[in-house]
Amino acid sequence: MNVKTVLILLVLALATIFALVCVLLTRGRAPSTCQHQPPEQDGADDGQSLVFADLTPEELAQVVRYLQGNLGVPLVDASRAKPSDNCIASVDLQVPAKAEVLRFLDGGGARPPREALAVLYFGNQPEPNVTEYVVGPLPTPAYHRDVTVQKYGGKVPYHRRPVTGREYTDINALIQRELRKALRFLAVCCDSDGTDLAILTTAPRGFKSGDRATWFVLFHSLAGTGYYLSPVGLEVLVEHRDLHVSRWQLRQVFYNGQYFASMAHLEAAFLDNSLEVVRIENLQAEAGLGSMRPQRLPGPPAPLQYEPQGPRYRVRDNRVTFQGWSIAFGMNLYSGPRLFDIRYHGERIVYELSLQEALALYGSNCPGGMSTRYLDGSFGIGRFAYELVRGLDCPYTATYVDRHYLVESDTPKTNQNSLCIFEHDAALPLRRHFSDSQSFYYGGLRKNTLVIRAISTLINYDYIWDFMFHSSGAMEVRVHATGYISSSFFHGQGTDYGNRVGPHTLGTMHLHHVHYKVDLDVDGQLNSVETQDMGYKLMAEPWSMQNTIERLYLRRKRLEREDEAAFPLNAPMPRYISFASPSPNKWGHLRSYRIQISSFAGEHLPTSSSMERSISWGRYQLAVTRRKEEEPTSTSIYNQNDPWTPTVAFADFINNETITNEDLVAWISVGFLHVPHAEDVPNTVTVGNGVGFFLRPYNYFSEDPSVNSPDSVYFSSDQDAGVCGANPLACLPPTAACTPHLPPFRYGGFLNLSLALPAGGL
Repeated sequence: MNVKTVLILLVLALATIFALVCVLLTRGRAPSTCQHQPPEQDGADDGQSLVFADLTPEELAQVVRYLQGNLGVPLVDASRAKPSDNCIASVDLQVPAKAEVLRFLDGGGARPPREALAVLYFGNQPEPNVTEYVVGPLPTPAYHRDVTVQKYGGKVPYHRRPVTGREYTDINALIQRELRKALRFLAVCCDSDGTDLAILTTAPRGFKSGDRATWFVLFHSLAGTGYYLSPVGLEVLVEHRDLHVSRWQLRQVFYNGQYFASMAHLEAAFLDNSLEVVRIENLQAEAGLGSMRPQRLPGPPAPLQYEPQGPRYRVRDNRVTFQGWSIAFGMNLYSGPRLFDIRYHGERIVYELSLQEALALYGSNCPGGMSTRYLDGSFGIGRFAYELVRGLDCPYTATYVDRHYLVESDTPKTNQNSLCIFEHDAALPLRRHFSDSQSFYYGGLRKNTLVIRAISTLINYDYIWDFMFHSSGAMEVRVHATGYISSSFFHGQGTDYGNRVGPHTLGTMHLHHVHYKVDLDVDGQLNSVETQDMGYKLMAEPWSMQNTIERLYLRRKRLEREDEAAFPLNAPMPRYISFASPSPNKWGHLRSYRIQISSFAGEHLPTSSSMERSISWGRYQLAVTRRKEEEPTSTSIYNQNDPWTPTVAFADFINNETITNEDLVAWISVGFLHVPHAEDVPNTVTVGNGVGFFLRPYNYFSEDPSVNSPDSVYFSSDQDAGVCGANPLACLPPTAACTPHLPPFRYGGFLNLSLALPAGGL
């Protein structure tokens, strides 16, 4: 055997030994290669969730074609329709009746027919009105039925319809014509000829049923920045009820604390020096109060959240599954995000969890601000959920879902990537303990949460809607407010209504109230409401009888009727309120889910107000009612423009019916009082501006279900905590070394803005 052969054999032997050593050293450790692990399979994926799925673009287009060919009246595309025309205002999913859905999901019944709900404005009729049709079956419609009388007790009066983009355009044109009657005033007060002023709507539109007169507030329009902080002090009242645009008129003008009959009267007062004019320079965007342009060069990248081996959740169609959770998700055009058929380890806990309404109620010493009560649902919370910015609105590697809609157009539109789903590391233990007595060990579990998120931009405010699912079996619902404050021109005793945040800008105080529907089905549809709270009882010490002690005890109560379960806003309520099933857990307690509210809402509008009934859901922080198919929502898109005769009044839902062992719904209000301050410039941060509620298991299980989480960590003092087989955290260094493949950054959120409100603002 020659030397060369010996060397080759020696090298091979050394390589074999090295490989064996590597195998031995890495035994029990995570693989070093970057492998994509498929998400776990949480039950059969049989497409049942599609019963709740939003309409597809093809279905929306089919409904439009059917209506155009089968109503027997001319229909004008809503983007061009005048008030005197007929048009399709919107098309959305008609959610089937709960009984039909449950027969399909649980009883092997037939799939309910897929149907759409179409809202039509009939201006070209002897009695103009709003009519709602159910159209089906999809994808090929063959019938339509008028459900307006069934839902509302009669036709919806035409003046209650939401304002369309075309109507705002015509109002803008009227205001621009009127502004030309006071050009010399505008040149001095605003450094403007009027054409560069932004116009912001208010609502409601008058003071009695039938009114359609709106105050519009004028601002300097600064390109690339928020004009909402630059009021010029000028506000105009426009009467626009008449079906003929040519008959609309400007009824009143407000400037710097004074009221005038017209722009011509304002110009006359200016010319005869009887008007106090505040000169406001028309600044460049860079110098404006609301600029969000970065003021420093970019720094090093912030920490990045990613899944080293791919997402651990699974999204298919409109359902997401994750570690025992299963949720069907969707987006209503007007009321926004909604979830259905929420199950944990196969058991349905919530049938429907949906946003209902968002109210912003303002105060000011200017007419626009003082009269504003925005009901955002009438503008379209779901419609204005635009594309999310990857890496900022949601984690960079989140799953992004497109949403399709049809509103004020005969053509479906898409807000791409407008809903995101991701697993969130809260950087906080869900539970943990370090044992330093008896035996020595550490046990804990990371707080990893599945998040479903959408963000609605309602002109100035941005609302972040979060639905979170924890491995403890708890659900969390939260809303954060950001975006721009709406402001008034600072004059007189303006600080009675907020804080001055600029040379001529008053940050006006306002209330945010948000309403949710929670149709809990805890261990079945039949539930009762149980309350628990603490009490003290003074008693003699049992062991001596010589002293007294304040013994803490638990007060338990079952609420029998709806009136007992309607808790006024900001009033004391039991600390524990639960939906209880008739069935006990292992320890003999009724299986329940607790409702835990986190809110610091302002005071509700006084019930003596003529418009209070339209927002009467705001009377209560929690109200529990028997579920009724004819009470699907707590409000209506028609309440905004006729709050004096509300189409839906939530107060009527509460009529003292029994709520023992019934199918029940919890209606939850959360909110906060916002008094704007200097730090709301350039715009409002989310810190401290988040409210919501939890749905937490309360004796639903026999122990915390997170004990079965694959993320649990436990090691004792006699173990090597650095060994992967003993501690999953020790597996992270090689696994986390797998750098994720990040998709390129793209953004198409500006594609469908032609339908945004041209003279809107919330």
